[in-house]
Amino acid sequence: MDGLPAAQPLLVGLAADPSAPLVADVVGPAGTGKTVTLRAIATLWTDAGADPDGPFPLLVDDAHLLPDAAVDRLRERAAEPGARMVVARRPWPRDAARAALGAALTATRAPVLLGPLDPAAVTARLTALLGARPAPALAEHVHTRTAGVPSLVDRMTRELAAKVGPALTGPTAPRVPAPVGLLDQIAHHLWALDARVAELVVAAALGAPLDAEVLVPLLGLFDAGGAGVDEVDELVAQARSASVLTPAGGPPPLVTAAVLRHVPEARRLEIRRALAEIELDRGGSVLTVARGLLDTGATGGRVAEVFAAAADEEARAGADAGPFLAAAVAAGAPPLTLAARRAEASLRTGALDAALHHADEVLTAADRVELDDAVRAGSVAAAVLAHRGLLARSADLYRWLADLGSGGPVAVPALVGTGAIAEARRQDRVAPEPEPPRDSPRAVADAVVRTLAARPPTLLAGAEELVAEGVLDSVSGNPTRAVSRLTRAAALLESAPRAALLPDTPAALAALVAVQTGEVGVARSVLERAVAVELGGPAATTRHRLLLGWIALHRGAFGTARAHLAETAQGPALEPRDELLAAALDVALARREGDLAALVPAWARAREAIVRHPVDLYVLQPLGELAIAATRLREPAWVRPHLDEAADLLARLGSPALWSAPLHWALLHAAILAEDRDAAVTHADALRGAAHGSRFAEAMATAAPHWVALTDGRVDPEGVEEAARGLHTVGLSWDGSKLAGQAAIRTGDRRAMQALLTCARQLHGGTPKPTPTPTAEPEPEETGDLSEREREVAALVLEGLTYKQIGERLFISAKTVEHHVARMRQRLGASSRTELFTHLRRHLTP
Repeated sequence: MDGLPAAQPLLVGLAADPSAPLVADVVGPAGTGKTVTLRAIATLWTDAGADPDGPFPLLVDDAHLLPDAAVDRLRERAAEPGARMVVARRPWPRDAARAALGAALTATRAPVLLGPLDPAAVTARLTALLGARPAPALAEHVHTRTAGVPSLVDRMTRELAAKVGPALTGPTAPRVPAPVGLLDQIAHHLWALDARVAELVVAAALGAPLDAEVLVPLLGLFDAGGAGVDEVDELVAQARSASVLTPAGGPPPLVTAAVLRHVPEARRLEIRRALAEIELDRGGSVLTVARGLLDTGATGGRVAEVFAAAADEEARAGADAGPFLAAAVAAGAPPLTLAARRAEASLRTGALDAALHHADEVLTAADRVELDDAVRAGSVAAAVLAHRGLLARSADLYRWLADLGSGGPVAVPALVGTGAIAEARRQDRVAPEPEPPRDSPRAVADAVVRTLAARPPTLLAGAEELVAEGVLDSVSGNPTRAVSRLTRAAALLESAPRAALLPDTPAALAALVAVQTGEVGVARSVLERAVAVELGGPAATTRHRLLLGWIALHRGAFGTARAHLAETAQGPALEPRDELLAAALDVALARREGDLAALVPAWARAREAIVRHPVDLYVLQPLGELAIAATRLREPAWVRPHLDEAADLLARLGSPALWSAPLHWALLHAAILAEDRDAAVTHADALRGAAHGSRFAEAMATAAPHWVALTDGRVDPEGVEEAARGLHTVGLSWDGSKLAGQAAIRTGDRRAMQALLTCARQLHGGTPKPTPTPTAEPEPEETGDLSEREREVAALVLEGLTYKQIGERLFISAKTVEHHVARMRQRLGASSRTELFTHLRRHLTP
């Protein structure tokens, strides 16, 4: 009785007093333990012995098979004083005689209702059968395949035990073979049932719902006066009573497997086609039956319609509709009629090549397709081109969509990103301007906007409007409102599968704007949420991870930044927009770590990325980073044309402080590297003019004059420390640490140097250490041993860094590094550079 909790209270009470009167009704489908329960009761009554003064105990199994006269006699027996009788039966058939018997049996005791086992009961049953507790994965597998039907649990377990043996009770579940013998037994049992019940189960196994509207025509039942509905109800009840249908509806998976194994393929295909056409005609779900038709070679116009309808269901659920659309074309649907939907399906799964191919099919034949298809294809192409860095071409497509009466707010990010601010404002219906003359182009645009305003307030429409407003806010001097609107748009689209149709995700735009307003926590939060919910699909996830890496870079969390960069390298080749960001991140990490050996190949990658990606508003930060690296490697010509384009773009947008300040900050550092003081002053002045744009711009504007002063050898310790901490506050921790460190090694005031070094280390994320002095540290007494500082210097020397780079990394002067190296060479007895490297490697090897 292990795993049969419903029957156990009856047995416990009987064991306590076997001679007490007992009338019980044990009801359950086939294989749920009725006979097992009766045998246990028989054992208890037999062991207790007969009571010569009481009525003879009576056990009746399969009472549902008895004729009505016998059922009536049992009912009369149940009413006798002191009766001891237990009757087991299935819940079908349901008629007056059996209903009266049930009432008599349950007059004083609730019926014992047996049914499928839950996972805990299956585990208990397996433990009893195997003699040891099974692995959780095995118990779950058995429960899933049998739907908890006890007889199937027992038979599957015995068959597996015979094939697998003791491994079933090991710590991990073994590979479980298909129970072929059990499938054959189930099929034999199924064909022994009423033929109509077997047909019903076969149909259900192939995807038919238990709905009379489907089953009556599918099974060919007589439906005059509603008789077909009644017959379906009876067949379903009979099938459930035989345990070939579960209470939830469909057959247990083992029964489905038996059907697929024993019903000929041609017959299965015929049933599926008929079922699909019935569902199609009544407007029901065709998804399940369409899955069964995939890869069967079924063709024809009706089959193609089924696949197309299934694709729509998948798309509404946010799943991949591509396989169904491809199957529809293979079944005979005209390719052009489905090309727009295939383009959208490909875009959602990140297959941008396929998306652009199908979209171009439609756009090439725009005069021969439906307007909705042309709009869908144009939207897909515009989004793909934005992914590929061709934002100007994307904007052109949105203009074309506007001529078709579509486009609207979704075009704003592309238009603003390419400098078309006036057009963008016209597309944003929430930012109206004075009423133009009726026959002007503006009047036409307003008519389009009014049409768009009549759209249903869907999640996508609401998000598009918030994104448009947020992007316009970012260039019109309202960064806080921009972050708020873009973040709300990202939250709106978390459950919207069509988010992939946007040229950029609101999460990415929100992060870009939030970073440039100093709200790094908001940027990281919205991106992490976007990654968790896969906002915008696989292609967008890569962009979100790279932006998370970019945020980590500014905070000085280089390990985290590299982890995000490495994760994006595991997938397919990056699209140009993502490749530019990844290349800039790679270059930035190598430069900040002073790793010249890594910087050179990273720069080679970046040069190719620059060539493939035109300038737009959303790549100005990576472009600024590449400008610094180009100056560092004495190749500024690679970025000069792009910087000119960026300056022109910002001018067309009115030089918005939010977007221009980070570029001026990067160009300030490039000018300092190039020792071009005049250019550094120019960019510092530009930052001062942009300081009102955001906390981010204000922090950079405060720090910029101190960088210029450092080039002149002037240090204001208190001002530098305040500026460095201001940079840290807005997420530029590494920049703040760098400023404090550079000021420390240039000041002649020992106390100021110590304070600045402490500040630099704190902002860098490390624990403050005793401040080094410009002279060498005390050496250990043991000859040939290295101090902690010398080990740090030695490790960086072996990496190939220059004295200046080592000093910048450790916040000490280049002269101090040189002094450390001279001391190590003297104490290690190295007469040459090669010999010194050999000694250092020996000392640093664990």
